[in-house]
Amino acid sequence: MKYAITHHTAYTYSSGVALCHNEARLLPRETPWQQCGLSQVIIQPRPALSAERTDFFGNRVLYFAVQDIHQRLEVSVATRVQVLDKRPFTPDSPSPAWEQARQQLHDDGNPEIIEARQFVLNSPFVASAAAFRDYASASFSPERPLLEAMADLNRRINQEFTYDPHFTTVATPLHEVLKERRGVCQDFAHLAIACLRSLGLAARYVSGYLETLPPPGQPRLVGADASHAWLAIYVPGVGWAEYDPTNNCMPGEQHITLAWGRDYADVAPLKGVMTGGGSHTLEVSVDVEPQEARATPPDATAAAAAATIAAEATAVTAVTPP
Repeated sequence: MKYAITHHTAYTYSSGVALCHNEARLLPRETPWQQCGLSQVIIQPRPALSAERTDFFGNRVLYFAVQDIHQRLEVSVATRVQVLDKRPFTPDSPSPAWEQARQQLHDDGNPEIIEARQFVLNSPFVASAAAFRDYASASFSPERPLLEAMADLNRRINQEFTYDPHFTTVATPLHEVLKERRGVCQDFAHLAIACLRSLGLAARYVSGYLETLPPPGQPRLVGADASHAWLAIYVPGVGWAEYDPTNNCMPGEQHITLAWGRDYADVAPLKGVMTGGGSHTLEVSVDVEPQEARATPPDATAAAAAATIAAEATAVTAVTPP
């Protein structure tokens, strides 16, 4: 599926900002299942400095500095992406027992496996704990295949937790999310990652977009799509299998990948430092527009995802002011 994506972010400050340095991770990355076309970035006020680089995880990062006094910062990114039906795993993919996968992850000297070990360690927003291990244990029973157990954990988070965009912020502890059984896609991805790492397994955080589908007979609302988050679990010697606990599915053509890392801190869409500014307000709009007709309608799970995610743009994107 081909998409035209527009992501607009605007910060309005109560007093003037004299200088700001920023990093934006708003340019989709190339993957075997995703091809990226040209991107256009418009920043107001016009930056004095800007440069693109690739970070440690292979994500595209746009650095820019605004040196003019301003009370409003706007960043608009327009890009074209084609998502292919080529993700390496399906719900029926075979996998070793999860204990065997854990042992191979810790013992094997293969460079790819060594690189994946960093995703077992604690990170800024995700720390292993007995509570997460205990929650995961209901899915990860002895000798259960890794991906079968992961699919069950994905299902349980979807069914046992309430999607609530007003309950959490990026600073809400995961223990509170687990206790109260509510949150947004960012929380559910972090929770699943914490469960997996607490078992000694490797998991990473994925940020991106989800195409939302209007109700039957209703037109698309421009700007009503959303930033989204999911996770991937590492199958030693095979690769990364992606899961979306918010929607109890494996990501497909409706999921557009922006970046991945250990957790949200590695992939925040826009972050930075500034001098001045006072308080601020934030406006975010995302539009994911299909550029071709669907050969077949999306399945029931994908259609349900649209209804769940439409309110997430603010909850996920609005947490790291520059």
